[in-house]
Amino acid sequence: MPVTVRSFAKINLGLNIGVLRPDGFHDLRSVYQTIALHDTVHIGVGHGAGIEIRCEDPRVPRDASNTCYGIAERAMAALGVRARVTITIEKQLPVQGGLGGGSGNAVAVLLGLERALKKKLPGAEKFRIAADVGSDLPLFLIGGTVLGVERGEEVYPLPDLPATVCVVATPEIGVSTPAAFADWDAMIAGASGETAELRSARTGQGPVPTRASKLTPQPPSDRMIEFGRMVSAWLSGQPLSGVPVSKGRGRAETSLLDLVRTGIENDFEQVVFPRYPELRKVKSVLERAGAFYASLSGSGSALYGLFKSRAAGETAAARLRRDGIPALVTATMTRQQYWKKFLVSGL
Repeated sequence: MPVTVRSFAKINLGLNIGVLRPDGFHDLRSVYQTIALHDTVHIGVGHGAGIEIRCEDPRVPRDASNTCYGIAERAMAALGVRARVTITIEKQLPVQGGLGGGSGNAVAVLLGLERALKKKLPGAEKFRIAADVGSDLPLFLIGGTVLGVERGEEVYPLPDLPATVCVVATPEIGVSTPAAFADWDAMIAGASGETAELRSARTGQGPVPTRASKLTPQPPSDRMIEFGRMVSAWLSGQPLSGVPVSKGRGRAETSLLDLVRTGIENDFEQVVFPRYPELRKVKSVLERAGAFYASLSGSGSALYGLFKSRAAGETAAARLRRDGIPALVTATMTRQQYWKKFLVSGL
């Protein structure tokens, strides 16, 4: 019998982009948060060899370019098993939406294979395999509220934020993450006056000018430092200058409000909104409808708003749908909720 698991989505509570690293990735800082929207993934193991991916959504690749294929290949090798793996994805989450749909699918396959084969990989090995396949896969091995650093693949569990009503808007726009990073790099290069020749030397993607030997590594951006400061202050319960910490309620009720009041932002909005102004309008609708925090998730195109009540969330979602924007009301998930609901069958 195939193993069936829920592949949950994530949102980003703030995302800061740092310098371009020698390996071609960017330094990132983000607080990931899993939410209750999900795909469903069925993993079957039988006689033979090879990996087959099935999905009715034509936008989902069925070849080795699919992250599910890559992680299944690595997992089977690590487990020392030869078999035919069949992966069936019931897609509900948007493709290129910034909700981590493909990454969550891959982790669902990894954990589903363990259960189907009744074999376990060491925890460190699972994190290594996940990070090899993609930067935002490891977060799904933790769930709940997670800090992501380095290129996003180095993850640490944070104290869980309380379950909070979340409205997710999914405009029918596909935002390319590589293109968004390229736009960010172009914006930063223009702001700093960096020439194309010097940028080529810094990234290692072209001929090195004679003065390149005098270049020194770029220090972490002020925004990266500020993001770390904000999260540290939130974790310690200490207010930032000019940012009041909520009073009069329990920490579980106010921690999310305290975090978003630090002013965390998603840097991708600076380059995605000018290219897709309709996404900026969706964020404005969420804010006007009463969201106490609204943001692009990842590089988009999905946006979300956090609300204090289910009724307020339903009203906001209805308003978006009247404007022709698909929107769903869901909730953030604690780590315990994430793992309790992850497995559908196959224990």
